[in-house]
Amino acid sequence: MIRMILKFFIALVIFPVCVVAQLPTAKNIAGKMKAGWNLGNTLEAIGGETAWGGAITTQQFIDQIKASGFNTVRIPCAWFSHSDTVNSVIDESWMNRVKEVVDYCINDSLYVVLNMHWDKGWLENRINRANQKEVNNRLRKYWTQIANAFKNYDEHLLFAGANEPDVKDSADMPVLLSYYQTFVNAVRATDGNNSSRTLIIQGPQTNIDKTNRWMNELPNDKIGNRLMLEVHYYEPYQFCIMEKDAAWGKLFYYWGKNYHSKTDTIHNAKYGEERAVDEHLELMKRKFYDRGIPVIIGEFGAYKRKLPEGADQKLHEQSIEHFQRYFVEKAMSKGLIPFYWDVNKGIFDRGTGKILDKEILDAVTNRN
Repeated sequence: MIRMILKFFIALVIFPVCVVAQLPTAKNIAGKMKAGWNLGNTLEAIGGETAWGGAITTQQFIDQIKASGFNTVRIPCAWFSHSDTVNSVIDESWMNRVKEVVDYCINDSLYVVLNMHWDKGWLENRINRANQKEVNNRLRKYWTQIANAFKNYDEHLLFAGANEPDVKDSADMPVLLSYYQTFVNAVRATDGNNSSRTLIIQGPQTNIDKTNRWMNELPNDKIGNRLMLEVHYYEPYQFCIMEKDAAWGKLFYYWGKNYHSKTDTIHNAKYGEERAVDEHLELMKRKFYDRGIPVIIGEFGAYKRKLPEGADQKLHEQSIEHFQRYFVEKAMSKGLIPFYWDVNKGIFDRGTGKILDKEILDAVTNRN
């Protein structure tokens, strides 16, 4: 008997048992997530981690993200560009690198949203019946591999099925929903912690108005309360990301009722200010959050520009900072989780970890 007991304990040491517990609900996890940060233009870059101006991500830099007040990171990721496009086998070296970056975050007890990004548009530019079978087959193979690689990770890791699926009209919503059903089924089929892992579904174009009108069902899931909904917010376009004046309209340099210029009036925001933010976020709160489906704003942001002579540079920068702070405060007050879109030399110099824009950092992390 003693010999049998010893053999049992030796077996446990050599072959440890993986104990699989049911992970918390999506609502439970969302309640612990603060405003998030995007590792943008990095693992989703076509051509490699530094191809779009990023830097090699290190544990030291992720430590800086944690120290700066974030507890949630979104990792946009390319898979098609790192796979055999005939058999959809993901490169082992790429999978290992993605795991390494995810582990940097897990080491700091950060929540991680790992997605399937644009990646030459193999999915998000093919929301149509002609490509439906091919996309679903590839999607199933990718998520089976990804889910198996991460199946023993705990609730700090969440999977997001797509990025910004380019649905042209409501008639293509069944195609998009078939992609999400494939995503959910593939992940759940790998068992382990993936049986109860929280999964994130994106609205059409991640546009709030279209999501409110067209997203009237979610994929079936064999376990309840483990889905979140994702939208993005870069509105008004003329303030957030437009790069130069156009024949159809001017850039908005100044945003917010207390931040309009009295001299450079042609560049004041003409629409899309605080009231619009309130109304858009309220749509997502009522349609999803109030029905028990947590919502993340997976990307948002407005960005400082170098203004021409005669414009009010200081007022512009104050407007940008006000936008971030206002958006985060309003989103969080409605139970929605915003993720700021950041790139190298944005808030941080990722090579050194130096903070380059403390005002934006404070606004996004809701510091006074």
